[in-house]
Amino acid sequence: SDLQKQEESGELLQPLIFISLVVCSVLLYFKVSLMDPGFVQSEEEAKVYHFMNGRKCEEQSMVIPQIPSNIKMRHCGYCLVKQPMRAKHCQLCQHCVRRYDHHCPWIENCVGENNHPLFIVYLSVQLVVLLWGGHVAWSGLYFEQSWDWLQHNILLLMSFLLIVIFTIVVLLLLISHLYLISCNTTTWEFMSHHRISYLRHSELENPFDQGVVLNLWRFFC
Repeated sequence: SDLQKQEESGELLQPLIFISLVVCSVLLYFKVSLMDPGFVQSEEEAKVYHFMNGRKCEEQSMVIPQIPSNIKMRHCGYCLVKQPMRAKHCQLCQHCVRRYDHHCPWIENCVGENNHPLFIVYLSVQLVVLLWGGHVAWSGLYFEQSWDWLQHNILLLMSFLLIVIFTIVVLLLLISHLYLISCNTTTWEFMSHHRISYLRHSELENPFDQGVVLNLWRFFC
């Protein structure tokens, strides 16, 4: 049959890969948006968490620099929990989030310690899908200076322009996040450096920076 011939010639491989990437991006979207971004727990819950994840917490404590003596650990006035360093209360989620980066309206969830790496993976897959979709839309456009051509191709042209806009947004977002990750800082810390006590009183401009390679390794691995 025609389908078998197309499969043997490899014509079905590219559409299948594209569909797989689209499905993967959708699954990543739901995973990132529905998972716990790293909500700060109460002291009783934290004790259980530390007991169950003792080794992981011990490794993380080696990475986080010591808090200067003039900085007091604070309790969140909203959640009434002890707020660790790099955590921030999100007014939209009504929770304090560990290693808070930002609240993303795309996923209706915070980006924090738990889901930040997966958020980067989601952006990367989404960028590939958009670039591929833009290429397909562009290949279907054959420009002619006529009203009939515009009537028949207006939807394809609008789709291409929309894909270009989304591609630029996702690309800029991904580049900015990768830059901040390579410096071991968050969007919140970058934007509000002068208002954050543990950064404002630190002798170093960025006390968390351990070099690009180690920053990336600790974030992704």
